[in-house]
Amino acid sequence: MIPTLHYISQGKTPEEHLYHIQKACTAGAELVQLRLKKLPGKVVWETAKKAREITEKYQTRLIINDFYKIAAAVKADGVHLGKTDTCPTVARKELSSWQIIGGTANTLEDCETLIDKKVDYIGLGPFRFTETKENLSPVLGLNGYLSILEELKAEIPVIAIGGIVMDDVTEIMKTGVHGIAVSGEITRNFNTISEFKKLINGGPLDEQRWISEEKRK
Repeated sequence: MIPTLHYISQGKTPEEHLYHIQKACTAGAELVQLRLKKLPGKVVWETAKKAREITEKYQTRLIINDFYKIAAAVKADGVHLGKTDTCPTVARKELSSWQIIGGTANTLEDCETLIDKKVDYIGLGPFRFTETKENLSPVLGLNGYLSILEELKAEIPVIAIGGIVMDDVTEIMKTGVHGIAVSGEITRNFNTISEFKKLINGGPLDEQRWISEEKRK
């Protein structure tokens, strides 16, 4: 089962990424993705090993962005591949059967291609503009998710990603996505992890907002 909340690591240095991963695990994150860009493979390797040690301690799933051979070597729980990264079918040959593969999508066609390539989940976005990622694909918004998921009609878990904040969660989940990936909003306050999880799972915060709306009618 793919967790419904994914934390994507942020930081100006590998050490900051590790510090934030530690904070996320302490706050109850079930899955974290180590996302290091424009760094030598050796640095990513060393950081991934340390991230694996942290996540194992908290029984948190670890996904490595892009570097599938490193994900295999450190026995991470899987790899996430962007649209310009390695083909999932190539990565699968390097990974164990229990390691999962996620892929980035922006369109219905992207999703269908990833399903054909046997990914385990799809990261669909961006929901809105975000500075976290360069060469950003067209923003989807709620209507984009609704349209794609209605056409897709697939059982594969779809994770919404891209500039998502707390107030977006309830409406995004209504589109039929499996879960949400968050970076900046959680990095600013790791205590929000429990609140995100409650909202994603339709918990007390969601109920309170619903009751409040009903009272205003």
